[in-house]
Amino acid sequence: MSHIQITIPSLYYDLNKSLAAIEQDPSRVESSRAIVDRALKDGNIYYGINTGFGALATQRVSDEELTRLQRNLILSHAVGVGDLVPKEISRLMLQLKVHALGIGYSGISLQTLERLLFFLENDLIPAVPSKGSVGASGDLAPLAHMSLPLLGLGQFWNNEGSDVVDASEIMRAHNLDPIELKPKDGLSLINGTQLMSAYGAYVLEKALHLFKLADIAAAMSLEALQGSIGPFDERIQEIRPHEGQKNVAENVRYLLQESEILESHRECGKVQDPYCLRCVPQVHGASRDAVNHAVSVVETEMNSVTDNPLVFQDGGILSGGNFHGQPLALAMDYAKIALAEIASIAERRTYLLLEGHDGLPKLLMQETGINSGFMIPQYTSAALVSENKVLCHPSSVDSIPTSLGQEDHVSMGSISALNLLKVYENVEMVLAIELFTAAQALDFRKPLKPGNGVEIAHQFIRKTIPHAVEDHYFKDDINKAIQLIRNREIITKVQTSGYRLN
Repeated sequence: MSHIQITIPSLYYDLNKSLAAIEQDPSRVESSRAIVDRALKDGNIYYGINTGFGALATQRVSDEELTRLQRNLILSHAVGVGDLVPKEISRLMLQLKVHALGIGYSGISLQTLERLLFFLENDLIPAVPSKGSVGASGDLAPLAHMSLPLLGLGQFWNNEGSDVVDASEIMRAHNLDPIELKPKDGLSLINGTQLMSAYGAYVLEKALHLFKLADIAAAMSLEALQGSIGPFDERIQEIRPHEGQKNVAENVRYLLQESEILESHRECGKVQDPYCLRCVPQVHGASRDAVNHAVSVVETEMNSVTDNPLVFQDGGILSGGNFHGQPLALAMDYAKIALAEIASIAERRTYLLLEGHDGLPKLLMQETGINSGFMIPQYTSAALVSENKVLCHPSSVDSIPTSLGQEDHVSMGSISALNLLKVYENVEMVLAIELFTAAQALDFRKPLKPGNGVEIAHQFIRKTIPHAVEDHYFKDDINKAIQLIRNREIITKVQTSGYRLN
């Protein structure tokens, strides 16, 4: 099978092409497997193929025990705990594992790989506990749980992704028997960085869209607060030409085209806006650039072979460290910090909207006292921003030796991955709160119209979340705004006149 490049924005499509290619031409997998089979007859010792694992690497295993060795490897490593990895991410883990095995440097047996493909084709997604990996020899415990159904053990997600079912029950329904793992199979299955990669790809693909939404929310707040478009001038960005900064400024200029609000206060005499408005290009842009770096790391990892030992077409079987999660751990720590900053500046804009600036009512309601107005949603934003500060402690600076010191430096990349998703979800909620808060503020600027892009976003939000004249159940507004973010319709709506948000 030829190497197939995967890019995050079209992740699932390209992965499906990759998996189809494996089915159509398994020759590279078969060739790699033949090298393993020949090695088993040459009398030499090969790590994990005819030896124990980790600290037991020096213990030779007899030929009669090689299949039992691989089964025991899966069973002994399936010690994950905690909440289950979401079904969508578990599916991505499985897709990435199959893709990596199909590149042809793992020596896995075709029978085992075909069973994994059958799982994917029939949406049989293993249930995987989220905790237990230190990101050393990859994601050993999570990948062991992913592999248990091959043995008729473990659990699958149900069709809805709401509950789990014993794998034995599902396999009986599909007339499947457990398979017998061949030498090297178990090690190929559990060595690898697919948990970390799956979380990284899942979050970063969403982050690329969330950045566009953040620019829309910032433009709405800027208009509502009668901020200046001056800091977004192209000349300013050209003499500090970070790509993200330039793209954000261009987006905001587009969103504010033909703004009546801007014209109404052009000669107001106000010199400068607070940083949460004035420095949107610099802050949003820096986060974009950081995440783009993380995207490049994850894309490289998704197209890599990360198990051990590796089987080369020249007959070489080499032990190395491609399973080590350090590249992902550092990139995801960087990405979660970058995402957290988007929430941090958004919360400051939300706070500013409540202060009663330039004719806006305090707390964005006319009758306060009996009404708390939009005071308390900002509390939620503040809490989420604070939580992100804890989650953003870099997991990659930690290391605890495992495997009796054989694995004496580990990446903790799985912890980076789990916290990256938590940070992303918090940022999503903070931006949701800014969206409906800014929409409320813009109502008080009528009959003046904001910029064309802002007006489209405002009207679209108002179709779902009405103007608030008194206190009500704001949690409904939060949920509705989050859904608007997740379905990405706001972005689609504002991309008119052929302009596509950067």
